[in-house]
Parts: sequence; structure tokens; C-alpha cells
Amino acid sequence: MAKLSHFDDEGRAQMVDVSEKDETLREAIASGCVYAKPETLHLITNREIAKGDVLAVARLAGIMAAKRTSELIPLCHPLPLTSVELDLRTEPEYVSIEAKVQTIGRTGVEMEALTAVSVAALTVYDMCKAVDRGMIISDVQLLKKTGGKSGSYVRVKT
Repeated sequence: MAKLSHFDDEGRAQMVDVSEKDETLREAIASGCVYAKPETLHLITNREIAKGDVLAVARLAGIMAAKRTSELIPLCHPLPLTSVELDLRTEPEYVSIEAKVQTIGRTGVEMEALTAVSVAALTVYDMCKAVDRGMIISDVQLLKKTGGKSGSYVRVKT
């Protein structure tokens, strides 16, 4: 069984020491979606939600969340992000969310990308809950990761 790096030999949680790792360009792409009623998606698309432009606010929330991931996830390193991009679109049955995060550093940005997607999805829910409490946040997942000693990862579509 592989050793989990966030635990010491006695099973206590620890922040991973990355001081010996090389600084490289690291990138992660994550995605997720918010399923909603067609009427809700129509309101989002036409910017008719009372709280404002849902996609614009969710995009900003996702960017802000990526920058603060280490404050939310206890053992994440604070990272100087060089780029955070969020793409939000309405589809026939859901809002599609994709985040791309980059840094030049000693540890990856998978958690930042996943956090960006999650908070953007929560923001969509928050802004639309008055008209659709039945929305479902789903399929938050890492799609791709590059950079670092462990190499690349690309999710295989099934």
C-alpha cells in the first residue's frame, strides 16, 4: 500500500515538506456542473436572476476561492498562482463549470482548481436558490494535471 504523504510515521497529520522539490510550471484543470430546472437555466442565461449576473459572480467567486484554498483546506500550501481561469456556460440541463489554474512552484494546483469549481457551483446555487432549491451540484472532478515529479494525469473518459 502506498504511503500517504500527509501523515507521519505515527499517523499524525502533517503538511508535506516540498522544500526539496524543483520549481516547475504546474497546471490543473477541474470541472463540475450544477443541474437546474430549464426555467432556472433560462433565467441565468438571460441574466434575469434578481441577485444579478449569475455566471459573472460565480466566475469571480471561483477565482477568489482558488487564491484562498490554503485557508480552507488544512494541509494545502499557500501558493502564488500565476493564472486562474473559469469558464461557465449554460447547457440544456445544467451550468457547466471548468477551472484552469497555474503556478510556478514546488507543489501542484489540483486543490485550487477543484476549490474554484466547487465555490463557483455553490455561488450558482446561492444566487438561484430562491427560484430552484432542487439544484444539484455534481461531477466535481480533476480533468488534467501537469508538472512536477509525479508527471501528468489526464482523466480517461468513460
